[in-house]
Amino acid sequence: MDQLTLLLEGFAVAFTPQNLLFLVIGAILGTAVGVLPGLGSAMAVALLLPVTFSLDPTGAFIMFASIYFGGLFGDSTTGILLNTPGNSSAIATTFEGHRMAKDGRAAKALGTAAIGAFIGGMIACSLVVFFAPYIVELAKLFGPAEYFALAVFAFVAISAVVADSVVRGLVALGIGFALALVGIDGMSGAERFTFGSPVLFDGISIVVITVGLLAIGEVLHVASHIRSGGRESFLAPHGTPFLSKSEWRQVLPAYLRGTAFGVPFGAIPVGGSEVPTFLAYGTEKRLAARRRDAEFGTVGSIRGVAAPEAAGNATAGSAMGALLGLGLPTSATAAMMIAAFQQYGMQPGPLLFERSGDLVWPLLASLFLGLVILLIINLPFAAIWAKLLLIPRHYLYATITVLAVLGVYALGSRTADLWMALGIGVVGFAMRYYSIPLAPVLIAAILGPMAETQLRRALAVSEGDVGTLVASPLTITLYLLLAVVVVFSLVQHLRGRSRAHR
Repeated sequence: MDQLTLLLEGFAVAFTPQNLLFLVIGAILGTAVGVLPGLGSAMAVALLLPVTFSLDPTGAFIMFASIYFGGLFGDSTTGILLNTPGNSSAIATTFEGHRMAKDGRAAKALGTAAIGAFIGGMIACSLVVFFAPYIVELAKLFGPAEYFALAVFAFVAISAVVADSVVRGLVALGIGFALALVGIDGMSGAERFTFGSPVLFDGISIVVITVGLLAIGEVLHVASHIRSGGRESFLAPHGTPFLSKSEWRQVLPAYLRGTAFGVPFGAIPVGGSEVPTFLAYGTEKRLAARRRDAEFGTVGSIRGVAAPEAAGNATAGSAMGALLGLGLPTSATAAMMIAAFQQYGMQPGPLLFERSGDLVWPLLASLFLGLVILLIINLPFAAIWAKLLLIPRHYLYATITVLAVLGVYALGSRTADLWMALGIGVVGFAMRYYSIPLAPVLIAAILGPMAETQLRRALAVSEGDVGTLVASPLTITLYLLLAVVVVFSLVQHLRGRSRAHR
């Protein structure tokens, strides 16, 4: 098979000493940021995006692949040890994981999570490699109207799913569009929302937006909640993280069930891995009730850790397929990866495999290598990573602020970028305060210009006929799927409200 040959060629590139070093550095940095409370994988990519500017594209993306999965590996550590998940994707893992930690099995919970992340990621990445040609062929059927429909699907689906309120999700989407529209219009050459300032003619860099929104916004949010003398209850991991034969027999089916939930959700824009992780956890909870498992919900069950963790990384793996083949980011972290591509003048999609195959296949190969490296540094050294949680928060977030400022300034050596990042950080702080989700802002800021361009091209070709936007089977299918997602999301929100009023 051609993809196997191409993948082996990619391994030859990824196995060079220089690229292996990038993989290890990325894995360590990604895990370190992911472990820290409140940061997570999206923050890891955003914070470390400026670090790769001096690297060649292949080395940079190999490092990013490792950072991407490293952040996901680290997300669950905080949840298990502190009952404070590093990211929303680790919430479901936290339920049983923290119970295991309180029962003296923290190391076992961390080991189960690391192996689950490895298995889920490996299966999903393997499927991406084998189905990549079919994804590319599907993407070739897309014209301007189809790409616009795909972008609308991403905008509305993510806004409806990730927010407690659909209105809050749409507000976040509007903020993202407002940031994306600043600058010179590429098709007409007109200035938009620049207020006459030459600094804004090129628009607001996605690095400034992401670092301001995620890093500086989080720092301001944490600073507003820090109380002197307060400290979380930290449960140090004891014992062995390795699973016995009997434990393997228990968790292997859970790993496979979690992966089965995660793979399809990674390819559709429904807010990332929150939905599949909760579905996987709910399935294990129902099965535990049938088995009359006394550990589940009391002292903690390894199945309740295994399934959601495998689902989360399987979602991330298949999200890479949608990202590379369709140019569609299905989560905030995937959106950050698109930002990385755009920094090098590349647009993910079907042409990426044809024009930049020498970059894509080493990137896919590095996903496999990165997962192996991450398993090696997470499984036996979980206790060492846990020590990061002992860093006083005021030192930790001061360091994050310095790194964020240096990264933004290195982008263009302009103080204006620093002021914009600070302003966007204040917006990010206000969004956290009012429970407005961040993911729709990133999706809109990154996909907004593409959606606008494709809409205008479709209308130009059809001489202003709006009917062209729903004239093909693909666009009709996408809008019907979008309607189903929105209705499902509204039903879930209404059910949640009715339960809250009981």
